[in-house]
Amino acid sequence: MSASEARLVEQVVDTGRYPLTDPDSTAWKDAVDRARRDLRELGCSVLPNFVRSSLHEELRAEGDAIAPLAHYDVEVVNAYNIAVDAELPEDHPARATMERGNAFVARDNVPRQAIVHRLYTSELFQRFIAECVEVPRVHELADPLAGLCLNVVRPGMDHPWHFDTNEFAVSLLTQQSEDGGVFEYCPGIRSARDENFDDVRAVLAGRGEHLVRRIALRPGDLQLFRGRYSLHRVTTVRGATARHTAIFAYSERPGVIGSVARTKQIFGRVLPEHLAAEGRAVRVDQLLD
Repeated sequence: MSASEARLVEQVVDTGRYPLTDPDSTAWKDAVDRARRDLRELGCSVLPNFVRSSLHEELRAEGDAIAPLAHYDVEVVNAYNIAVDAELPEDHPARATMERGNAFVARDNVPRQAIVHRLYTSELFQRFIAECVEVPRVHELADPLAGLCLNVVRPGMDHPWHFDTNEFAVSLLTQQSEDGGVFEYCPGIRSARDENFDDVRAVLAGRGEHLVRRIALRPGDLQLFRGRYSLHRVTTVRGATARHTAIFAYSERPGVIGSVARTKQIFGRVLPEHLAAEGRAVRVDQLLD
């Protein structure tokens, strides 16, 4: 651990509660144990005020400055992010379509000096995340656009029900909406062996309220989430303020780059790296997406 990285973490993270520079401490163990327990039992763990409260305004301002660079496009999607005209049985949940109106700022538009960029590339932060999600190591995505991005949900828009491609997601709320913008999820609604279409169909049709949990996130809160197996969404944002969330994309293996189709959908463009990597993706399961 370099002295400069330790200073960075101590400046940004509330190290009294989350001592990333002291992995042998009781507080480190307590934070990791709680996150692991939450992920096992609830599929989600929230670490409140992970970023020091004194930096919340700077965190918000950095996100607000780059939000206009987000690729924005309203499109019709389904929960599996597959073609909405795919040939599927009549009652298949992928036939339930929704409008997706959220937007993403790609990594190449996130300044390297920004708080979220410095956190994302921090080896101390990565070690802590790996311990929490119980993997030997996490790697930054090799994807030059999707590794780190800012999710922007403008007033009147939402992020509809969907599953993630990665087994776990790491995110940090940087700007809270005035109203709405609530994170809702159905923990473990499917597994690597069972799509559980019946329950997914019920949630999408508004009949699965008993399966839905809600979390009220605040700026500076770090969220760890098993989104591969949990259907989730952000409800419609109300008021005049957009909801901003930094998404830290990691993988258990190095060299991961997104597909051309998915990258084009999210960022409106692809780079030579995406074209070169097309067809080399290795799936962790046989789920629909």
